Amino acid sequence: MNDVSKKVRALGLCSGGLDSQLAGLVLRAQGIEVHWITFETPFFSADKARNAAGKLDIPLIVENITETYLEMLKNPSAGYGKHMNPCMDCHSLMFRLAGLRMKEDGFDFLFSGEVVGQRPMSQTKPSLRYVEKHSGFDGYIVRPLSAQLLPESIPEREGLVDRSRLLDLSGRSRKAQMQLAKEYGITDYPTPAGGCLLTEQVYSDRLRELLAHDPNPSEAALELLKCGRHFRLPGGAKIIVGRRQADNNFLQKYYNSRTDTLIRLSKLPGPLVLVPEGSDAQVIRLAAAMAVGYSKAPKDSAADVQVVSPGETEVIRVLGLRPEDFKRLMI
Repeated sequence: MNDVSKKVRALGLCSGGLDSQLAGLVLRAQGIEVHWITFETPFFSADKARNAAGKLDIPLIVENITETYLEMLKNPSAGYGKHMNPCMDCHSLMFRLAGLRMKEDGFDFLFSGEVVGQRPMSQTKPSLRYVEKHSGFDGYIVRPLSAQLLPESIPEREGLVDRSRLLDLSGRSRKAQMQLAKEYGITDYPTPAGGCLLTEQVYSDRLRELLAHDPNPSEAALELLKCGRHFRLPGGAKIIVGRRQADNNFLQKYYNSRTDTLIRLSKLPGPLVLVPEGSDAQVIRLAAAMAVGYSKAPKDSAADVQVVSPGETEVIRVLGLRPEDFKRLMI
């Protein structure tokens, strides 16, 4: 059915999950050249997509869209889900960006692994319609796993895709997908759980608080919301205290030596403490006392603390504060 003189090329949004993989394989089975695009921000990563692309030998484009995504996130037209997840506007944005890449690189249409009714908010027929309408590429999005339950797309109408070989999956059951995976020889795939931090309460609460103090946070500031204990002082300064070694490593990774202050105990096991953008001597001393309070130092005792600020390092001796003394400052 396809014009053999011109290879049909499709660009799919890929999360790396089973549905994304199956959508790509269903189209590839028709002789369509399939590529994927995935987006990453501090809120979600491209790791699963990279893994799936390597396993199925599907070329993958990865784009960091943090700045663009953050602008949408501040005021999504369709609002948020349970927390700070703007699912419908998120999908619209991703299809819009993918559509621009489609035009730029000469792909014929877009596709995704979405299944009608699988997610009660973002994958109903009205939601899918909203996404397509607001993407700017109305009619050029094919959803191979549910296409026969949806209006015919332009690529199907023009004969670029054989609609009869597309599927009619719906609902939350994954039995059909698991059977199809077996037929395609896919045995290892991630669970259907999300992976977007905006669906999680703790991260969303911290993000709201951050945006209230800084409407245009850095990517590092968004990353730092993922770990440790976060405190906001009345004057606006922020203090982040590691809970465990993994947190300490994470804080060290995103520590900016040109702007931040990093605090650690000199001789005792304890948390790493980060003061983003630094602060005055009073705040730094408080942060050091918090570090001692969360450390292995005896209660109500003093300890030596190393303070690394831009351009200087010093050791100060401070009396530890008990965690209950500053719990009210925790975000």
